[in-house]
Amino acid sequence: MEDNKFGKLDGHKCKIAIVRARFNENITNDLVKGSQKALQECGVLSKNIKIFSVPGSLEIPLLCQALARKKKFNGLVTIGAVIKGETAHFEYVAKTASEGILRVMLDHHLPITFGVITAYNLDQAKKRSENNKSNKGFEAAKALIEMIAVLSGIK
Repeated sequence: MEDNKFGKLDGHKCKIAIVRARFNENITNDLVKGSQKALQECGVLSKNIKIFSVPGSLEIPLLCQALARKKKFNGLVTIGAVIKGETAHFEYVAKTASEGILRVMLDHHLPITFGVITAYNLDQAKKRSENNKSNKGFEAAKALIEMIAVLSGIK
């Protein structure tokens, strides 16, 4: 289990869902791998990690809402890659996805971390999804286990 400023991150009792967008799949696959690695480092059992896929980042909030309503998971990691093109579509998708995820988190009192990366080009996206501890999926999963611990400590 990984140390952080709050002590050990212990996820051995946690059930976690990873909600990933398939769009920009080469990037999101690597982000999911980073998330899985981080969760396993925190002691989350492989059988307690479920991966769900949606077409794109815009669809992530709806699946998060459906999963939150089921009350089967201690937290959710969201994974997506929104890469700027030649139109404003990039801004709309990123804003809508982030606001939707936030709404689900607050409405359902469920920790959800944001591993939806935004990048101005493919090189930036690749850099953020490399196989190291700077992988944004890895960081999002670590943050999730920490948030679960912090919230469970509130009496």
